[in-house]
Amino acid sequence: MRLSSLFKNQPFVISIEIFPPKTAEGDASLKRNLQTLTEYNPAFVSCTYGAGGSTRDRTAYWCREIQDTFLRPAMAHFTCVGSTRQELKDWLDIASAAGIRNIMALRGDPPAGQESFRAVDGGLKNADELVKLIRETHPEMGIGVAGYPEKHVEAGSMEVDLLNLKRKVDAGADAIFTQLFFVNKNFLRFRDACEKLDIGIPIVPGIMPITDFARIKRITSMCGTEFPADLASRLEAVQDDPLAQFEIGVEHAIQQCEELIKADVPGIHFYALNKSDACQRILDALQPAAAMG
Repeated sequence: MRLSSLFKNQPFVISIEIFPPKTAEGDASLKRNLQTLTEYNPAFVSCTYGAGGSTRDRTAYWCREIQDTFLRPAMAHFTCVGSTRQELKDWLDIASAAGIRNIMALRGDPPAGQESFRAVDGGLKNADELVKLIRETHPEMGIGVAGYPEKHVEAGSMEVDLLNLKRKVDAGADAIFTQLFFVNKNFLRFRDACEKLDIGIPIVPGIMPITDFARIKRITSMCGTEFPADLASRLEAVQDDPLAQFEIGVEHAIQQCEELIKADVPGIHFYALNKSDACQRILDALQPAAAMG
């Protein structure tokens, strides 16, 4: 089912994001965790696309698994990196033939060793161009795009970043899924700014439960996400206790989600990191409030 239909037909859309494992053991673990997560009836499960398209085939494989084995709609991440326009069209044909009906359209990060993004000869420069290509060649597909409540690290200002987002929406995107954040007021400010630009498609907050403080610190340092000082202090105090970190992180995510639901968000997109424990706890706590479909 296409993204636009999912948001029209369900009052609250829960979605899960995974990444393609690199080993057979990782595959087996992800299948076990997906079995648990799909019992919560997510509207769809998205699968990421490795740096430079390094997991392109694995992304398609896992999207088929999501749809054929776990019987949930899949959304395949897709980037411009390292591909010509024709190569992008070829992959979209393959994805469509495999029954994939939703794409997360991203510019993608610069390849390792490259300081800034540069399109290959015959390639695309920005995500809005990719959205336009998908809409022109595969109008049947749903298209998600990324939003940045605290600004993309490469954008010169929040205003510039919002105009970039507006171009993606105008090119044909169906929904916006935000980068992870830990301060809800930043998301709400971002949503208000989008409304002022007449961005009318669903804006879905992206939530990553904290289960390992060291890992989260690395992620937030790369993407410029604000991390609350009081939360950091609590986690620093238990940095040698993984279980305590997990409990604090899950507690914070539940509080975030409850506040966002009260603020009338259309759904929540969980960055599960291929694990089910944290999301399971959060979804158990949210079910009465979210009235999941």
